[in-house]
Parts: sequence; C-alpha cells; structure tokens
Amino acid sequence: MKKLLAFLLVAAMLVCMVACNTGDGDGTTAGTTAGTTGAGETTTGAPEKALDPLADYISVDDKVWGEDYTSLYEQFGADITIDDVQEDEEGMAYITVDGKDYTLGLDFLSMAMVYNVEVPADHDVYKTADDVYAGWWKYYITRWNYLLPEIPLYSNQYYDMYNTKITGVQKNPTNPYWGPASALIDWDSEDGQIILGSSTDLSGKFRYASFGATSPGAADNDIAILTSGLETVTTNKEGGYCWNDTVVKSHSEKVNDDGTKTFTIEIYDDLKFSDGSAVTAKNYLISTLVFSTPVATQAAKKDHQSAMTVVGYEDFAAYTGEGDPVALSGLRLLDTYKFSVTIAADYIPYFYDIGYASFGPSYQTLWLGETADVKDDGEGAYITADFYAKAEKEEDGYAMAAHIEASAANTDTTYPWSGAYVVESYDVAEKTAVLKLNPNFKGNYEGTKPSIDKVIYKKVVTTTQMADLKAGNLDLIAGITGGDETNEALKVVKDSNGKFDTVTYARAGYGKLGFRADFGAVQFRGVRAAIAYCMDRATFAKDFTGGYGGVVDGPYYSGSWMKKAADAQGLTLDNYATSLDKAIEVLEDDGWVYNADGSAYDVEKGGVRYKQIPADIIKEDDITFQSIDSKYKTVKVGDNYYMPLVLNWYGTTDNPFTDLLVTGLETNANIKAAGFVVQSTIGEFAPMLEELYQQPVYGGQPSEFPLYELFNFATGFNSAVYDYSWNMTIDPSMYDDYSAYYIKDVADFYWLK
Repeated sequence: MKKLLAFLLVAAMLVCMVACNTGDGDGTTAGTTAGTTGAGETTTGAPEKALDPLADYISVDDKVWGEDYTSLYEQFGADITIDDVQEDEEGMAYITVDGKDYTLGLDFLSMAMVYNVEVPADHDVYKTADDVYAGWWKYYITRWNYLLPEIPLYSNQYYDMYNTKITGVQKNPTNPYWGPASALIDWDSEDGQIILGSSTDLSGKFRYASFGATSPGAADNDIAILTSGLETVTTNKEGGYCWNDTVVKSHSEKVNDDGTKTFTIEIYDDLKFSDGSAVTAKNYLISTLVFSTPVATQAAKKDHQSAMTVVGYEDFAAYTGEGDPVALSGLRLLDTYKFSVTIAADYIPYFYDIGYASFGPSYQTLWLGETADVKDDGEGAYITADFYAKAEKEEDGYAMAAHIEASAANTDTTYPWSGAYVVESYDVAEKTAVLKLNPNFKGNYEGTKPSIDKVIYKKVVTTTQMADLKAGNLDLIAGITGGDETNEALKVVKDSNGKFDTVTYARAGYGKLGFRADFGAVQFRGVRAAIAYCMDRATFAKDFTGGYGGVVDGPYYSGSWMKKAADAQGLTLDNYATSLDKAIEVLEDDGWVYNADGSAYDVEKGGVRYKQIPADIIKEDDITFQSIDSKYKTVKVGDNYYMPLVLNWYGTTDNPFTDLLVTGLETNANIKAAGFVVQSTIGEFAPMLEELYQQPVYGGQPSEFPLYELFNFATGFNSAVYDYSWNMTIDPSMYDDYSAYYIKDVADFYWLK
C-alpha cells in the first residue's frame, strides 16, 4: 500500500535510467554471471584494464521475483535504523547483517529516507526526525551522484520583475516554494490593486483546481491559493510543512498499538467564511468524505480518493447508497471544534505524515447541497443517505453528481470562500478574474492578513508581457530566465528611474540529459560517467542561461533545508569536471576495450568502442541494440556479443536546449575522441515521451525495439514533499509504472537463490 504514496503526496517525478548486476545483495558480483570473464582472460588480445566489465549488468528475465530474488529493503529494511548505517571511504552507505556487509542502493535509501525515520536515543548527530531524514538524504544523494541516472546541465536563475507601486516585495520576496499568489499577502499597493498574469488559461475550476484532472492548471491553482485558506497544516515560505497556528488551537499525535496513527485537532472558535458564517470541525471533514464516494467519482469522471490513507476507507468508498450509510471509521467528528483522523498502519511511519493531518474547510452546501449532512454517531463520520439519492432517470446515476459538477465550476459568491480573497467576477471569454479582499479572513499561518484590496488575474502572452508591464497593464512578470530575456528585463529596470525592480532566486530544478538506461550502452554506470566527463557542464550552463544560472551535482534545490542539513553532516559530491583522460579511463575500466570483431580497441586509430557480453546472459533488448541509422549494431562473435558505444538521442523541436546539445554533446570533440558515436532524432515532445516510456501513451507508436537512450528535458523540486520511495523499485510488478529513472541499482538486489 505504501507504494501509492508516490501518487498521493509527490509531484510525480519523471525519468531517467541506470544499471543492473547479478550481485549478492551487497553491491559486489557474486560470481554467478556465467561467462563473465575479465577482458584480460580472452584470446582477443584486449588489455587487462577491464577487471570487472559486467559489474553492473543484470538480466532477470528468467528469474522470479520473491523466489529467486527480492529487494534489500524488502529483506532487511523494516529492521534498519540510521544508527545501523556505516559509511565507506567513498561516502557510500552500508549495513552489516549476520557478519556480511551490504551496500545500500537507491531503492533502499529512498525508502528509508521517508519510512525509517526513528530518532536514535542519545545520538550526537541525529537528534530529531529532520536530522535522520537529512542523514538518509545525504546517503541517497551520494549514491545518486555516483550512479548518475541523469546529468544535470543547467539550473536557471529566475527573476520576478514588478512595478514598484507594489511595496514590500524586497522584504518578503518570492522563491521557488512561495510564488506571487502566496507572497502578495505580505505586500501593499499604492493604488490598492495588483495585476497578475499567467500564460496558462484560467478554466474556472477555482473551487477544486484539480477536479477531474491529475494535476491543477497553473492559473487555476493560483486562484485557489488566493481564495482557499484556514487549512490545518500548510506549506511555509521555506517549502516545508507546518501546523497553521492561526487555525489550530491544539493538536496531538498518537501511534496506536495496531500501528495506526491518530491526529486529534482542535480549531479555534473564531474562524469564519467570507459571508461571516462560522467555520466548525464539520466543515473540515466534508471534502475528504465527499471525494471518497462514487457520487463524486461520477461527477468528476475520475476517482478522487481523498481518504485513501484513512482507516476504514475501503468500506466507506464502496458504499453506493444501499442500506444504512457507512461511516469512515478513521475520521471522527468529536465536538463542534474538534475532530480526529486515524491513518492506516500501511502508511505509518512516514516522514511527511503531518501531511495526513492537512484539512481545509468547505462550506457545507458547496458539495453536499441543501439536504445532505455530515454526522458521527460514535463509529466514524459519514454522509447522510440523501447524498446518495439516485437521479429521476436511472441512467443518470446519482442526483448529487450534477450538483458537485456544477459547484466545481462555480466562480461567484453563491458559496462563501475561506481564503484571503473572494472571486468578485470572472470573464470566461477574456480569461480574467477579479478578486477582492475577504474581510473575515483571520490570516495565514503567520497571522498575516492581506492589504491589497483587489487582485486582477489575466491571461498574458509571453512575447508581449514586457510591453504590458511598461504600459501598466501588468504589475508583475514571474519566472524571467535566460540570457536575452533577463538582460532585457534588467535593462528596463535600470532605465525605469525606479519604476520597476526585480527579485531573484535559483531554480528548484534543472534542465537535464536523461537516460533510458535499462538497455544499450547507457545502462552501464561507466558510460554515464564518461559522458559527464566529456561534457563541460559549467560552460553549458553559462551559455544556456546567459550567465544567469549554474549547475548542480544531484537532484536537489541548493536552497532547500535538507541540502543545507546534509552539507552540515559532510555531504561531498563529484562535480565530474571535464576530462577526456578520465572519460577514457572509466570506459576502459567498464570493459569498452574492443572493436566490433572482438579485437582490442586501439586508441590511436580511434573509432567506436565495443563491450563484450557473453551470449548466455545477454538481454534481448541488447541483442537488438543498434544506432539510429543501423550502421552500428550489437554483433555476435563466437560465444560473445559485442555492443557498440552508441548514444541514440531524442531531442525536442523549437528548443534552445536541444540546439545547444548539438554542440555540447552530438558534435563534442571529447565524445568522439573517447570512442562514442552520437546519433539524433529531433521531434515533438509527446513522441519523445513515448520513446522514453516505450509505450504508445499519446496515440503514436514508439520504435519496434528500444532505440533511444538519451532525452533532454527538465525536472523540478519545488514540492514540500521530497519523496522518491517506490520510484527506484526493482519489483517487476511496479517497475514500468513507478520507476523515476528506470533504474535497477545492483546494490538493491538480494538473491534468495
């Protein structure tokens, strides 16, 4: 069940790849790879440099999960604490069980990071759960940096440019976690209003921005931020979760004997909706209950499972209206201003479990209509039976589904709002919304109330937004980046005589070269490292960002709290400084020491390198591996196959990132000198993803055999939840759907036979 948290609490993180191996669960080869002879033992005259050329090659096609192998975390994870972990000379984490050492792989570390957060007693370093998380995070990033499942190439500097009639921006600036819609609560305006814009269309789904969708639209989400509030747990300016002390009078947490966890929350009795009506505990239960019912599923045409982690969810969600209403036993309405939620043991412990206690109030008739109600007779909260009443026509299903669908699209004050602002008007044609102050809003988590009377939110066009700003038709442009755009903005500020100004912050994410590395050349760690050594990442970042950015050495935001904490605990990472000699060294160590005919590779003659893989262990996708033009293919010589050092790259059109990669990668002199050949296809984004996923998810058709190993796009880390658990899985039942990098870390394999 824990695997579902990847979709519940994480902004799903995309892509990449990495390698495999027939290890013994400890990151070393177990000697079970038949035919895995060192290169020096062949009769081809190859040098003895490649001591273990198949150290990260694994084929489990003939193996059975749970019988032949399992994951190291599945085997030992439940019993391991951070205090059991030791660190080797390279900074890698390992544990010792029954006298045997086991290196910890990405799957183990990503799971332990959020689930193994028990604080050791009387420890000098790990004194809080945050310290423990940061310790696991440090080991995870260290392992990631070594395996390099993707190569970060640039991390932009962003500029938010604004009209200085808006005051307080410098004192209370935006950042990757705190956008203008959140930050403006601390600002003021000389004329009492602020005009914001987005290149994303408003759709009018302000009441529930992700209604019927996987994720909310950016513009709708901004309106939701401005109009929703009084949540019990919120995200703060630093991107972390915290209790909202403006709302929560008291709270308690208790781990129960059965492994479940109960949060009991008492809210203040002075909370009000925008119409002045009281906010009570009942209002905090409505949304969770409604959007766990088949009625809401019919309305949204999507199964919103809001109470999925709560004890009793399955029974509650299965109730269709026949017989007495079923209570959600883990959700209790205890008093007028007190409620509790009990989380199922499958989801406990969890580092971000405070997120389970995050509830926001809904006005009763918004989702329940005029007659339905929420009650608790002592066995859990439930919705009264009239909510499940069928429509007049049987084929129309539930009558309330139409009401919920209409409410989700409501954009006026028919139902009051709970946030700092209310929607005064919405122009569907112009995609413009006008918001005014909610006089009854008690304040955000810091107790701050807004000062700006009116917020105008409009559709903007990127190419004309600077002109709109200068003309007074826009008061803020968010996310300016890149050399030309940034230079233009800074010149406007310089020449404006104080009329405009900027705040700046580093991007919480990066543009990257991602790998589909469960086949072909890039499944080997040495190849990925060699690519990084061949590239000049610092110059690439400077060229792409125009000097307004840099590069990071792992999947993190440099300003995040966990990065700072891990640095304090001694985090040290390889920056893969450009070195052709180092690239050649790691390739030779990795066994790329052959020509296509099995003879020894001659550095002086150059050409494309090949790697030997015995015929009795090679995977089918590697037998069919070839370059885009079919010139270079895996070939069989005697009892062995020889795989070419080919990089098949799929880049996207109308993309300056792709354009720069032509010189940074495809025609890079180091790449050629190291023995690589790079071939490319430039196409649309959707077909690129289909090649990455190797599934026709957008109606196209990927290559007959896996072909493309490299892809360029971007990723972000601006969520309050940094959780990759289950995204590094080696479990074949989840691998295709959950894998963030398509990675199978050799250290994560525990061989049962």
